[in-house]
Amino acid sequence: MLNREALCYCSCSSSTQPTTSSSTDVVPSQSMVQRVCSLVCESYNQHAHMKVSPPRLHLGIDADSLTHEQVVTVVASLASDSGSMVALSFFHWAIGYPKFRHFMRLYIVCATSFIGNGNSKKAHEVMQCMVKSFAQVGRLKEAVEMVTEMHNQGLAPNTGTWNCIIKITSELGLVEYAENLFEEMCVRGVQPDSVTYKVMVITYCKIGNVLEADRWLTAMLERGFVVDNASFTLIISKFCEHGYATRALWYFRRSSDMGLKPNLINYTSMIEGLCKRGSIKQAFEMLEEMVGKGWKPNVYTHTSLIDGLCKKGWTEKAFRLFLKLVRSENHKPNVLTYTAMISGYCRDEKLNRAEMLLSRMKEQGLVPNTNTYTALINGHCKAGNFERAYDLMNLMSSEGFSPNVYTYNAIVDGLCKRGKVQEAYKMLESGFHNGLEPDKVTYSILMSEHCKQANIKQALALFNKMVKSGIQPDIHSYTTLIAVLCREEGMKESEICFTEALRIGLIPTNKTYTSMICGYCREGNVTLAMKFFHRMSDHGCAPDSITYGALISGLCKQSKLDEARSLYDTMIEKGLIPCEVTRVTLAYEYCKIDDCLSAMVILERLEKKLWIRTANTLVRKLCSERKVGMAALFFNKLLDMDLHVNRVALAVFMTACYESNNYALVSDLSARIYKENRLEIKATK
Repeated sequence: MLNREALCYCSCSSSTQPTTSSSTDVVPSQSMVQRVCSLVCESYNQHAHMKVSPPRLHLGIDADSLTHEQVVTVVASLASDSGSMVALSFFHWAIGYPKFRHFMRLYIVCATSFIGNGNSKKAHEVMQCMVKSFAQVGRLKEAVEMVTEMHNQGLAPNTGTWNCIIKITSELGLVEYAENLFEEMCVRGVQPDSVTYKVMVITYCKIGNVLEADRWLTAMLERGFVVDNASFTLIISKFCEHGYATRALWYFRRSSDMGLKPNLINYTSMIEGLCKRGSIKQAFEMLEEMVGKGWKPNVYTHTSLIDGLCKKGWTEKAFRLFLKLVRSENHKPNVLTYTAMISGYCRDEKLNRAEMLLSRMKEQGLVPNTNTYTALINGHCKAGNFERAYDLMNLMSSEGFSPNVYTYNAIVDGLCKRGKVQEAYKMLESGFHNGLEPDKVTYSILMSEHCKQANIKQALALFNKMVKSGIQPDIHSYTTLIAVLCREEGMKESEICFTEALRIGLIPTNKTYTSMICGYCREGNVTLAMKFFHRMSDHGCAPDSITYGALISGLCKQSKLDEARSLYDTMIEKGLIPCEVTRVTLAYEYCKIDDCLSAMVILERLEKKLWIRTANTLVRKLCSERKVGMAALFFNKLLDMDLHVNRVALAVFMTACYESNNYALVSDLSARIYKENRLEIKATK
């Protein structure tokens, strides 16, 4: 084993005597070692007064004139005769050259010599240098094994060294290996400190795995450790970016209680996160708290608030805040502020104001960037002003800003929504010639358009192309495919898509589950539909009126009215409003089995307006089935609710009565309407 062999070498290399000597050497090995040792001591003494520790050596010799064996011997000699600091200075001089940087025996002899001197602190410094150097050339695990072996040889485990190893491992993206090292660290009796936990939290934040970051951060706080302000800013930003603003706010409060004093950047990050989530009220409360703590909001704080207000649709409030910045002496709007305001006006289809701000921005000497132009282009594309969008695209190119994938996505999305799919493809082709790389959104836009046209083959081709290009589909991409497959009775394929999404760690949304449930109900497999319905809570999804409606319709088709009624009642109790199809379907199923009373009870839980609309539709449906007797019951109930009868429903009812020879029903109804109308007229006089 390499590490064992290297350690065995330590005992024989600690002597100042050379192991071999060639007769062709110009300077005998022993003389070279002594000369280098002398130069090191002389240079060290000359630079010892400098603040750098250990001082940088200037030996005046060529590193190529030294062999690996001589360097090892010099380190051992200096450690023995001149002390650890002198030896460490030479060690750093040696590893400054590629020739010696990855020579493991140099690190081992140096560390072993320091252990012999009782200077384990410097021995750990050498081990940390070894890990850093070997990680650069893909030999990290070999270096880590040697650190472990040195512990077995008498170098007591050290938190700093393990932190260094875990940090380097994490930076290389070997997160699972880093977790294993953390466990080994604990097994060896080395206590993790705040740095250890912080490394793991930051690593998971950077790769976007917020759930794992949350786990490590919770463990960190439970042990009384608090992150620093810089790390805290990253944590807040990443948590909010991935939709965990509430959790970020909880950590903000908890860390403050534990002694962390949030600074201006921390507050601004939290305000930005709350604004992105749409919690504008909380963001302004945070602003008040920040000011109360003595921090004055800067242009970035205001920009976050302006952007949040615009995304909420409160552009006029955002503009008032924008004007406050304009009139400010200290914090003037920057490119980001103008871009946020322009995006807000484009979102509200106030393109003239957006264009005005663009002109104003240029007058102030600010240069619009790609994001600014993209926001305007997106606004014009949504309004169908493609000519102006193309002009802006040319303008940004002439000003030195290349349209990016977001710019192309804005145009492609606008064209697709206007039915100009071929033009969208031509636009993308021109982008490809200019080096454009389509992203997840590009593929999603095109897939959605093909799914709308029920072109499953083309949608699947785009999906496969996206995967082959190295882009990881998100749950939206999978849901788009699942929805169209379910509509087109491709449940086997949709099941495969659903399972694959779960396998790669994606979390299904309400729309994903509802699509599956609708598909199963459409093909009559209510059992599987119910199974998926109950699984929704596993992923934090709450069924909406569409989900309930699909299940109720599916159960009605199989005459499972008790189960359908139970779901309907649950739906009402949760405050969800059943759509008209659901209301009519369930009521009609009860009418089919001559249970008009249950149908009436179902409708009674609706507000008056919905009751009238449903009853009118139900009357027409019953008349179409020649069930005029039941239709008459609902019509009379309608008259109890509202004298102003729907003329279409009345005409349908009367026609059905005549066709079924039920003249008495028409006569009785006409008499009641006439009587009620006369009473109403009399009451108004």
